[in-house]
Amino acid sequence: MSTTSTSTRALPSVKVQTSAAFIAVVAAVALPQIFHVAGAALGFGPMIGQTLLPMHLPVLLVGLLAGPFAGLATGALAPIVSFLLTGMPMAAMVPFMVIELAVYGLVAGLLRGVRVPAAVPSPLSWLGKLLGAQVAGRVADVLAIAVAVSVLGNTTMTVASVWAAVVTGLPGLILQWILIPVIMTAVDRYAR
Repeated sequence: MSTTSTSTRALPSVKVQTSAAFIAVVAAVALPQIFHVAGAALGFGPMIGQTLLPMHLPVLLVGLLAGPFAGLATGALAPIVSFLLTGMPMAAMVPFMVIELAVYGLVAGLLRGVRVPAAVPSPLSWLGKLLGAQVAGRVADVLAIAVAVSVLGNTTMTVASVWAAVVTGLPGLILQWILIPVIMTAVDRYAR
């Protein structure tokens, strides 16, 4: 069983990447709304989106499936489109989310093609790539916040708020660690 089949496949055509990015942006705008409505209906409140991180799923998936350009475009556009259509995320968070999600999508797309030894099971291979993208996105977020605080004097965001977001979003990270490798392993099997 080869786990490098994804890394040997060429990137999809520009048309497929563009279509994938469009679909992923739609999903990244719709999923948080669905989660907020479900959270309110189930009594969890509107904060369920910050806990389960539904906007991250389509961004990471499109990067892994369609490559760095689709991932970057989705990550950069999703928070802006969501804010324009729904008013969420809050205006002060939009630039930071654009940076974080764009890096998630870009790095996920770049890691998509990294060869992994055949001895590594496919789900672990995808988990490693996912973790790489998540770490890169959080580092970019911390750097953006540090610049905003030190250079621009922005006091609405702090580096401590990133840690609080990680802790709050831990259930969403766990969901991603389970769901994304399962989806990507299924794609690997289907692509054979």
